[in-house]
Amino acid sequence: MKASNLSGKFILFIALVISSLQLPAQEIIPDTISYRNLGEVIVSANRLSVPLKSNPGAVALVSAPVLGTMPRSIAVDEALRLVPGVRIDNQANGSRIHMSIRGQGILSERGLRGIKVIMDGIPVNDPSGFASDLYDIDWGSVGKIEVLRGPAASLYGGGANAGVINISSPEPGSKPLNGQLMSTLGSNGFYKVYGSADGTSDNLKYHISLSDFKGNGYRLHQAFHGGIGSGRINWQPSKNLKFSELITFSNYLNQNAEGLNIAQLNDPRQANPDAIPCNEYQFTRRITNGITSEIRLPGNQQINLTGFARMTDYKEPGSSAVQYRKLFATGASLQYMITSEPGLVMNHFSAGAEIQVQSIDEYKVPNIKMPGRTERIGDISKAVVEDTMLLANQVVYQNSAGIYILDRIEIGKKFNALISVRYDKLTNQLTDKMKRSAGLSGSADFNNLTARLGFDYELKQVLNIYANIGQGYLPPATEELMNNPASYGGFNSGLKPATSLGEEIGLRGYAFNSLFYDLTFFHLDTKNDFYRYRITNRPLETFYGNMGSSKREGFEALVNWHPTENISFQLAYTWSDFRYNSPDSIKNQPLPNSPEHQLNGDLSYRFTRHIEVGVSSELQSKWYIYTDKIHSNVYQDGFFLYDARISYDFNISNVKAVASVFVKNLNDTQYIAFTEPDPDGNSYQPAARREIFFSLRLRF
Repeated sequence: MKASNLSGKFILFIALVISSLQLPAQEIIPDTISYRNLGEVIVSANRLSVPLKSNPGAVALVSAPVLGTMPRSIAVDEALRLVPGVRIDNQANGSRIHMSIRGQGILSERGLRGIKVIMDGIPVNDPSGFASDLYDIDWGSVGKIEVLRGPAASLYGGGANAGVINISSPEPGSKPLNGQLMSTLGSNGFYKVYGSADGTSDNLKYHISLSDFKGNGYRLHQAFHGGIGSGRINWQPSKNLKFSELITFSNYLNQNAEGLNIAQLNDPRQANPDAIPCNEYQFTRRITNGITSEIRLPGNQQINLTGFARMTDYKEPGSSAVQYRKLFATGASLQYMITSEPGLVMNHFSAGAEIQVQSIDEYKVPNIKMPGRTERIGDISKAVVEDTMLLANQVVYQNSAGIYILDRIEIGKKFNALISVRYDKLTNQLTDKMKRSAGLSGSADFNNLTARLGFDYELKQVLNIYANIGQGYLPPATEELMNNPASYGGFNSGLKPATSLGEEIGLRGYAFNSLFYDLTFFHLDTKNDFYRYRITNRPLETFYGNMGSSKREGFEALVNWHPTENISFQLAYTWSDFRYNSPDSIKNQPLPNSPEHQLNGDLSYRFTRHIEVGVSSELQSKWYIYTDKIHSNVYQDGFFLYDARISYDFNISNVKAVASVFVKNLNDTQYIAFTEPDPDGNSYQPAARREIFFSLRLRF
């Protein structure tokens, strides 16, 4: 964007704020989750609608007040910053992230592992449980997020080994047409423009949105830009029949500055020496169309049907090769539910099946390194010099199928139990189109049976006790299988699924008419846990293997306190002790990238009808970088950050407006956002210093 355009938008922004001072204002009361009656707060991430007070496991709900305090609203790290047990590393100051729940998924170089992501009933993960990114989700248009922590493989298969993120669009307004416009400008060349419309007419509801965003990033060769469009239509022709259609399209490009070694941290804004000569970046273009339906039958019965199709184009010039992929995925699910008549004992029984199929057409060619290349401004997608020699040319077909049963049992008004059992089968078939003599074509099949049992007992509104025990199952994912250390093509045939057994016990309740809390202790043992490594003849690529066993223990605290209508305080704390149990060479070694302490807090205060201020903080203690004993004392210092914001509500005729200023890293701390256990030492990813963002949101 040209400087003159930025200046013009900024002047318009200031003019609107000044003009609003002369207009009558109307108090805007934000939508929020009320915990006054925990029985009315419903959680659906368990595949059954369960009141929060009766949910037999740790779960966090994120709603409008938190989502409204995101400075940029382009990545999930801002949306889930107040959820304990979750660690999110923003890799490139944009939308690309690393994410783990209770230490599961921390070693993935790209994408999400073992975390099931669902958007309006449509799965984001592929058949192996891998979610390559979250680029399809515009976090500025999300209505509510449920985060279910702990093994949920018995509900959703291997993709839910660490937990579930269930994302819902906002509920459309009651009028035929409601609209919203938002513009954000800020540091490091950032801008985002967003627009949405929604409404209700008879038995039809809709919500559509469109956004465009761009930024230069904090470091050199860290620019990004993207666009997201989404539409959701709900049609309810009768009280017993409901259909919903969701369609999204997205494209996202981010330059990859790569990690630095410790000597290069004297200039944390520089790129890795290979990043610019190889012009490393990732580009993704995707479209998804999904349909869900609810059919209510006599006798408290219901059938849910889901179907979807997804097409993806992907390109990544790396330090040694340029990778091209075309992916096509489709899937369907059927769930049957029946509820018994009210009585001393009530059963909510469900059974279902789902299937997903995906094809991946991939080829790789060498990336010719250009030592004299300098940073290119413009269409970076064309600035790669490729060799014509094929390193790999292959097609992978994946098929996953799962069947499950679950039963929620209510005994009286105080005791609830939930049991679930699931069987999964995953097949991967690779065809090497180069037909090399090495015979790279082959298959990799995995299957497993998992179960989970949990209960909740309500002593009173102020105190509910819950506990559960569940099995986890994590098959080798797409990225792990298709990174073969023996060749540029074929499967990594040495991989096995990781299995786990986890327990948790917790307390939750609502007290003093203002305080909600949720406290959880958890333990998880994993066999055949995954690790990352590199080899001498391909030193710039990452491969995966099964390390041995590991143990994860921790405590999570979630507090939401509203002492008055004008004050809101939220806190999320996580204590973690994640260690390897075997092999003996690394026994008791902490898992990398796992700080012992994480603390996020947020305080907001509305001191007039129009002005609200807020401060937030983030603390992470030190963490270890590598998995081997040789580097057992190599760790990264933690950090303590402050953020601040102020917003002003006003009216322009019938348009409600909010002007906001956000300051991230108010204390201007220089710190490392996260590290990777790379043997070459390029492990360090510096984070942005102080950033300022200006936002104007109009609702009509």
